[in-house]
Formats: sequence, C-alpha cells, structure tokens
Amino acid sequence: MSGGGGQVGGGRDAGAFGPWLGSMLAVLRDQPGATVDVPCDGCTACCESSQFVLVEPDEHAARSMIPAELLFPAPGAPEGYSVLPYDEHGRCPMLGSSGCLIYEHRPRTCRAYDCRVLAAAGVDPGPEKPAIGRRVAEWTFRVDGAEDEVALSAVRSAAVFLEEHGDELPAGTPPPTQLAAMALEVHDLFTGGPPAEPSEVIVELGRRLR
Repeated sequence: MSGGGGQVGGGRDAGAFGPWLGSMLAVLRDQPGATVDVPCDGCTACCESSQFVLVEPDEHAARSMIPAELLFPAPGAPEGYSVLPYDEHGRCPMLGSSGCLIYEHRPRTCRAYDCRVLAAAGVDPGPEKPAIGRRVAEWTFRVDGAEDEVALSAVRSAAVFLEEHGDELPAGTPPPTQLAAMALEVHDLFTGGPPAEPSEVIVELGRRLR
C-alpha cells in the first residue's frame, strides 16, 4: 500500500478510510447529529458476544421498549444508568430470530458500536469474542492517498502504544474495543511515528481521556 491509494484488510468493503475516520471521531466525541452507517448486512456478532449494553437515563424510547426486569443498575455509573445483560448463550435478550427487536429504538451504545474500529486499529477483540473477531478480520478499508496512509499508520501506532503502556493509564489497560476507540481519539499524537518521550504522551492521554 503506497502512492495514490490501496486497500488494507481482509475482503469485505469497510468503505474509504478517511471519511470513515472523520465520521467515527465525530460519533466518539458525541458531536450533535453525528452518525456512522455500519454495513452490518445481517451480521449480529456484536449482539451475540456476551456484551453488556449501557442504557443512559435520557434514552426514553429504548427504555420504553425494553422490559424493566431486564435493566439493572450500571456498576460504577451514576444513578439512572442501566445495563442490559446477555443470556446464557451470550445473546442480547432483545435479539430475535430476524435481528434486533427494537432496532429503530436501540440504545445509543448500539448505535455508536462499529467493529470496524478494531480493524482500523489492528486490535484483536480476543478469543472470548470469536464472532466479532471473524467479522473484524474480513473488513477491508480503501486507503486513498498519503494522508489516509499516515492517519491509518498513526491509529495503529497509537493502539500498539496503548497496549504496551496500558498499566500506566489512569484506569489501566482498557478492553479491546475501548482501546481501539482510544487509539482513534489520540492518533494525531502518533503521526510522526512512536513518541520519543512516552511519559509525555501518557500525560496527554490522561488529559484527553479523563
């Protein structure tokens, strides 16, 4: 991959990297009106991988669709925040035979989730989430030009740094999806390659991510 463009990934079209990165950063930063269109094409891997779903207090539409007995107080979160657990098979209880039963009113966490963030950062979701891992391995980003190449390389350098220095972060090493999202958030710090002074980057990471 060099020169005017190319591809990186395993074969399933993930879209153009540059526009996706901009949209994903807007979603992660909770900018008004920000959305990301995930081409799931029927995939429900994230709904079947033993993942808790955070439901925030103001998500009235989602709460009206979820049976109250399925919502539990979110550990460590302020009052009013809830989690939707998974069943003994790792499936979200709102997942039916034809997909999400509340798709149009799904929680914000589900709307923002995009497993392409793991592919972009080169982060493995782990052996306990094989379905997500298979999907991540399939994604192929189109990389158009040097700017996209630099950005992609910076995202992956940031992910490696976070994995290597996770124990120095205020909250410790984050789980894979959060780590990949953090790598996107701070990739601009790595556009020139790995930092010469890791301690300075740790301080900046703490400032940005607190």
